[in-house]
Amino acid sequence: MSQTVVRMEGIEKHFAGVHALKQCQFDLRAGEVHALVGENGAGKSTMMKVLTGVYQKDEGRIIYHGNEAHIPDTRTAQKLGISMIHQELNLALDLTVAQNIFIGKEPRKAIRLFLDDKEMNRQTAILLKQMNLDIEPTALVSELTVAKQQMVEIIKAISYDSQVMIMDEPTAALSDTEIDELFKMIDQLRAKGVGIVYISHRMAELKRITDRITVMRDGTYIDTVNTAEVSIDRIIAMMVGREIYQPAKPDRQKSNDQEHVFEVRNLNRGKGVKNVSFTLGKGEILGVAGLVGAGRTETARAIFGADPIDSGEIFVHGRKVQINGPHQAVMHGIGYLSEDRKHYGCLLEMDVKTNVALASLGKFTKFFSWMNDKHMASASKKVVEDLKVKTPGIGQMLKNLSGGNQQKVIIGKWLTRDCDILIFDEPTRGIDIGAKSEIYKLLESLAAEGKSIIMISSELPEILRLSHRIIVMCEGRITGELINDDSATQEQIMTYATDRIS
Repeated sequence: MSQTVVRMEGIEKHFAGVHALKQCQFDLRAGEVHALVGENGAGKSTMMKVLTGVYQKDEGRIIYHGNEAHIPDTRTAQKLGISMIHQELNLALDLTVAQNIFIGKEPRKAIRLFLDDKEMNRQTAILLKQMNLDIEPTALVSELTVAKQQMVEIIKAISYDSQVMIMDEPTAALSDTEIDELFKMIDQLRAKGVGIVYISHRMAELKRITDRITVMRDGTYIDTVNTAEVSIDRIIAMMVGREIYQPAKPDRQKSNDQEHVFEVRNLNRGKGVKNVSFTLGKGEILGVAGLVGAGRTETARAIFGADPIDSGEIFVHGRKVQINGPHQAVMHGIGYLSEDRKHYGCLLEMDVKTNVALASLGKFTKFFSWMNDKHMASASKKVVEDLKVKTPGIGQMLKNLSGGNQQKVIIGKWLTRDCDILIFDEPTRGIDIGAKSEIYKLLESLAAEGKSIIMISSELPEILRLSHRIIVMCEGRITGELINDDSATQEQIMTYATDRIS
């Protein structure tokens, strides 16, 4: 059995009105990949932020290489050899790969006033070669793919001689090929004796890459199991402590019988959207599938007016409309839940009440444009109740909610606006299995109420579970359309998704 590098015992953490961690424990061995799983809000990230010095524990002990450690800040954690790679990458896009890796610890020339760029590039090249990465030290980070940027983050952690590396949702924005590259890198780190804490909501990955799995629920430690000895169903049961909702097969008749409430004809936008045409029926869930870079998000942003179109026509309820910006899209009853909810979908520094009202401010104004706080409070309480948002109250800052609950608030924003046409771009990305099931149930109920939904998703099982009809994109074009009957398969979707059109 490998040596235990770090052990956390009896960890307690309180925030205002929230008991976030209750006598939690975790241990990591050298050269293992140890998954930490649980629903959003289970305490996983809080636990790791205690380990990396972002938060200070209220009670408990951290034992590092056999000695009790005090970790007051992230710099102390880095000096000890503990690094965390966050889901939202923490790189300076306008700096080079080498500058990002050595930021704050740059090599200096004999006259200490000057940085030694040549030496910094040389050391970076050595680190990149050690991990078999074909990346130039002088390349700007902004020019790299998300996968390459993630690997730069890992190299940055290696440069601190990290013995403990925490990866938070490392594959959330990666394609299958990029995931394979990441896993090869993880295997190299494992072989060097680095202990890796792997946080992920993708259950299939756990069997593939991890040695052990620790489950948390509602701020408490549930159990630690050997990956090879436990089923995914058992892990999910421990995570949620309840039965998970599974969507029924959708009613395929909607694809044929429902009136068209929305239509796009010959839409073009730069190189990302090429001659895209489709219809959307009343009460229909239209799935949009494709690989990373296929043009799905670009199409959604063009429809919503977030990006200007080069040409094309948009019809709402049979009437041609002009959409030159998101405000006009909203006026025509179109709501858009963006792929990057934290940057484009909400105001993290504002409370639940304000976020719910964002798309409907006109409904909540009274004389002289003063806000009607009573009506805003009533609307936001209804959203919290109807969507089962876990929050101490409507005055809670959105940044303090879990990812799944943030997603529900954003959906609630568009429900408050009462949009008839909803575009959901990766609605379950980065949220846990329990929150996913609640989002699935919500999408089905919205469709049943007559709302029309365009759902972009990279998860093919999700597309096949929820969609009445599926369009597939590749290189900015629609390459296939499927009625989601029993003949529709993941293989069929992937055939269209990899169609190379000249």
